[in-house]
Amino acid sequence: MFQFFANIFGYLLDIINQFVNNYGLAIILFTAIIKLIMLPLSIKQQRSMKKNVELQEKLKVIQFKYKNDPEKLNKETMDLYKQEKMSPFSGCFSAIIQFILLISIFYMVRFPLTYMEKVDKTQIDTYTQQIKDAGMDVSQAYSEIDIIREIDFLRENNPEDETLKNININMNFLGLDLSKIPQQNLADWTVYIIPILYILSTFVSMRLTTSMQNANKDKKELTDGENKETERNEMEDAMAQSNKMMSWMMPIMSISIAFIAPLGLALYWLINNILMIIERLVLDRILKEE
Repeated sequence: MFQFFANIFGYLLDIINQFVNNYGLAIILFTAIIKLIMLPLSIKQQRSMKKNVELQEKLKVIQFKYKNDPEKLNKETMDLYKQEKMSPFSGCFSAIIQFILLISIFYMVRFPLTYMEKVDKTQIDTYTQQIKDAGMDVSQAYSEIDIIREIDFLRENNPEDETLKNININMNFLGLDLSKIPQQNLADWTVYIIPILYILSTFVSMRLTTSMQNANKDKKELTDGENKETERNEMEDAMAQSNKMMSWMMPIMSISIAFIAPLGLALYWLINNILMIIERLVLDRILKEE
């Protein structure tokens, strides 16, 4: 499944790259297009987040009322979700989409010759062996990145190879080499710029999400007039803990990968976070007027 989406994303990124002739700029435009395609889902998710605050208040009443009757509690809870036209698993769908994007784009960045340039695996193995025979280092995990880095050497040794002539991936972006992997270039301070900016943008995005959720909750409490206190039962605590774990899981996974993958992947996540922050601020302002 991931390879299928990696192929589709690879076609799109390659088309953009042919126009702009720069891998970094192509990734920025690619990210913007993906965000635009995902916009309807983002709007639905933000509306759902606002509606979920109201739903949680109603759930607290039900949980308190039927705390000693689990069977009735489950029935009333499911009836409330049906009444509000919401699903208790709606948050999981968004997480699944993000996970598919995460892995698929990781594949695309890790294997640019396979998914962008559509180079045959036999040819890739041949190029890899030629680099090894010349005494150059080749990473087992990122051999295709190494081929792109040594493309001039390969063209010189294979002057009639049309595949090599047609490979056009310029990894230099604003003085940064997007083919570099932070873990393999610890002495080069430039490899930390994009990952650090990505980490900062991740925490800004998470803080913004939390702030919006709290703002919606405060607004709901003011609308209701008085804040009715109800006991928090084990189910509510478990749901809160589960949501907290889900909100941290994807960023932690992404940050870890950002230091062991080419900088091109971290650039995608950085731009994605920046666009996400702008998107949430704009949508929040628009949805407040509804």
